[in-house]
Amino acid sequence: MVRRALSIGVAVGLYGVSFGAAAAAAGLSVPQACALSLLVFTGASQFALVGVLGAGGGVAAGVASAVLLGTRNALYGVVMADRVQVRGPRRIAAAHVTIDESTAVGTTAPPHLAGVGFWWAGLTVYVLWNLSTFIGALGAAAVDTNAIGLDGAVGAAFLGLVWPRLTEARWVALGGAVLAAIAVPLTPPGVPVLVAGAAVLPALVRRR
Repeated sequence: MVRRALSIGVAVGLYGVSFGAAAAAAGLSVPQACALSLLVFTGASQFALVGVLGAGGGVAAGVASAVLLGTRNALYGVVMADRVQVRGPRRIAAAHVTIDESTAVGTTAPPHLAGVGFWWAGLTVYVLWNLSTFIGALGAAAVDTNAIGLDGAVGAAFLGLVWPRLTEARWVALGGAVLAAIAVPLTPPGVPVLVAGAAVLPALVRRR
């Protein structure tokens, strides 16, 4: 489980180079880019914010887009609360690293290893994402993450995680994939993930 968490953590964490470069291209300073990764730490929200700013939009519009995309993390928290039971100050840390990757690893792990996968994945991404954001912001456009395949590594890692779980839920997964594919050219980055969640509704209705 630790190996699985580290593999996806490294693949996703290194993609922070792309965010650092995008933030610098949008006019943010290196400290500002690093502060976003340290404090916000939600890739889609961060890209949405710098995307709006880079296109000439206002701060309010950028923040609104970032908050919209970050709402899915609250739903992840509901899912992970029972699997990763923490108390006290650790709840703050757990909330901060409740992201796509830590949730994916935590939910696909056996119940007794859910916490191990969650923490290792979340913390690995956090450390590497912040380091690579700093590198990307310094190097700006000099680093092309697409050319070295990091853009494809993220999707491949997710597919590898969920593939063993695609039994009864395969039609839900297929429906979500179709909805996300339709939404990609029509919505900002990160929104297709929210749209794909609508594929769960028919299954919930049928179960009731």
